[in-house]
Order: sequence, then structure tokens, then C-alpha cells
Amino acid sequence: MEHNGSGDACPAQAFRYNETLCACNPGRYLVNGSCAMFDTGGEWVVSSGVSPSTSFLTTALPVDSITRFTQSQAVLLEATLVLLLIWLVFCFALRFARFDGRSFWSLLRWWISRFDMFYATNHWLDDNKVVIKRKTELGGTFSIASWILFLGLLSALLYQIITKRNIEVHRIRPANAPDLLSFVNDLEFNITTISSMSCSNFRGPDSLLVGTPGFIDYRVLPLSVHHIQYNCQNTSSGPSLSIKCNNCPIPRRDYYISWQFIDLPNHPATAVGFQFNLSAKDHSNNRHVSFVSGAMTSDNYTIDEPKTFRGSEVNILKIHLFPMAYNKLNNLKLIQPVFHDFISGSSFSVASDLQASLGTSKDGLVNTTLYISSLSDYIVEISNENMIGIGKINIFFHTH
Repeated sequence: MEHNGSGDACPAQAFRYNETLCACNPGRYLVNGSCAMFDTGGEWVVSSGVSPSTSFLTTALPVDSITRFTQSQAVLLEATLVLLLIWLVFCFALRFARFDGRSFWSLLRWWISRFDMFYATNHWLDDNKVVIKRKTELGGTFSIASWILFLGLLSALLYQIITKRNIEVHRIRPANAPDLLSFVNDLEFNITTISSMSCSNFRGPDSLLVGTPGFIDYRVLPLSVHHIQYNCQNTSSGPSLSIKCNNCPIPRRDYYISWQFIDLPNHPATAVGFQFNLSAKDHSNNRHVSFVSGAMTSDNYTIDEPKTFRGSEVNILKIHLFPMAYNKLNNLKLIQPVFHDFISGSSFSVASDLQASLGTSKDGLVNTTLYISSLSDYIVEISNENMIGIGKINIFFHTH
């Protein structure tokens, strides 16, 4: 993990082993000369790589801008009620203004009366007379209030139509072997082993295990068979391993890829967590990338006592892949990765146990295995359906 020159004091939250070397307490690793905890950064992120489809009129109206300010039709209804209340208060206050038939306020009252649709509808046939009936002016007030209410309700309805006209329908159908041949993606898996190790500790994978161990379909293949390449880069958080496979078909069986970090003089093999990202994209279409990313320090996904990974037991990251066909995007075929499980390997949560392990060579490694399982029995087909119009009510009952 970490070391310190002989004679120097160990940093805070660290202990001494082999008399001259220092190591951080369980759950901590050396960063800029001090022992720091690894922050997993919060929630997991899963993306299908495809944004929701735009609705009609988006080319003519700034629907995205409207949506930012009106997150739902409830906002439009609230604005309508506020405007209606302001109008009624204004008309009530106008009744107390000076009325001489020639002032500005008198003209306002006269124009309000011209919109009366309740008590008198023949204003435009009469001469332009000064308002003398309160009932006629009240009718104009209510008429305009009715228009405000009508336009507000109409706006809310149009908003609902614009934003909810199309719905995304997911259908699941059994997958035949020929159907899966078209699911060919570029896959990339990046994992950073959070530690103070470097790529010098890294010992890369030399083979790909295919199938179920112990069964007749189990095979050990070289990585070159599936055009798998890998490389290791040093980062401030630890060694980062990148595994790439271009034009990879969706796996028909389970895949296992293993690697390890080993002890080096004054640089023991220890880790406090893993941070990874697995992405998939169509080889001929770089616009859409599906991925899953996250970080873990434990196999129970909750705040646990700090621990340091070290020893022969394997840390297993289990990833599920399943095929998704986007009919709405010219039949785009994407392999969707989903993180399924993390099985913790050998670890230490007590400083004295970690100290004893650092003093022996038998625990001098961190084993990691990427376990990829394909859920290819079914294909998820995604399409857009119009929920407005004759005969569209049956979209919820379509089956294949």
C-alpha cells in the first residue's frame, strides 16, 4: 500500500509494519502524504444512451424552453388563477376611480363594458355612450375573466398534448440465434483500483474463460480470439485498467476475465475500493452510448466499517448484458450493461490483522474478476406510439 522512509514518523491514521514501513489504517490509502478515505461519490449511474424522443411542434415552438419554466400543466393553471385574481382586484379598484366621462379611468371602464357578453350584447350597435349601468360594466369584467380562464385551461391542455403525445413502448420477444447476430457493439470496461499502487503491481489477464466452470461448455480461450485488448494507466486514485473489444457480438455464454496486483518491494498490494465504467455503442453510430458506472468499497452497498482488500480470495464484479433494439432510431441495436453484484474478496477491517498480513507474502495480492453474464433469451424492442387519434387506444395490448 504505502511506505515511509526509515526514521520518519508515519502519517496520521497509519501504522508501522516490518519496523521501517508505514501503511494506512483499513479503508484508507495514501494521497499526497496523508491517509484519506475513499468517497464513492453517491449513486450509481445507468444510461441507455438514447434520449426521449421529441414531440411534434418542437421544430416550430421552443418546447424545451417552455418545459424548463413550466414543469407541468399545474404551473399554467396556477398562473391562470393568479392572473384571474389580479384582473378581478383591478376591476374592483377601478370602481373607486374618478368617473367624469373623459378621464383615462373612465375610458377604461367604458372599454370594459364593451366586452359585456352576459347582460347586454348589442354595445357595438348602440351609440358610444358613457357607461351608466353598473350591471353592464360588471358583465364586461366577468366576460374578460371568462376569457382568461378559458385561455389558461386551453394552454394547459395544449401543453399536455405537446409533451405527452407520444409514449415509449417496450416490447419483449424471445430471441432466436440469428436475431442476436446483429447485436455487434464496441465494448469498453474501465476500472480503477483505488489504492496507492501503480501499474508496476499489475499482472494482466492472459486468457478468457467462457462458459460455466465444470460444465461441458467450459472453454479457456486466448484474448485475441475475441479481439480483446487491455492496457493499464497510472492515475492519482490508483492503477486504471481498460479492457476494449471492438465489434463484439453479444456473449452467448458467461465470460470471465481475471487479473491481479502483486506485492513489490516497499509497495504492497492493497486496495480500498473499485471505481468502474462499462460502456457499449454501435460500431457505426457514435451518437448513442449505453453505460453503467459506479464505485464500491463493500459487498453490502451501505456504509460499512472501513476495509482494505488484500489476499487470495477473488473480488468479483458481476455485469449483466441484454440486447435492446430501438425501432424508432432506424433499428439501432445496443447492448445495455447493468451492474448486478459485487462479491467481496479477502479484506481486513482491523489494523492489527492488516499489519500481520503485510508482514507475510502469502497474502501479497489483490485478485479481481470481471464476470459478464448475457441475458439474451429475450430482446427488448423500443418504439414510439401515438396516443392521440383513432385506433390508438389499443397500443397497450400489442403483443408479438
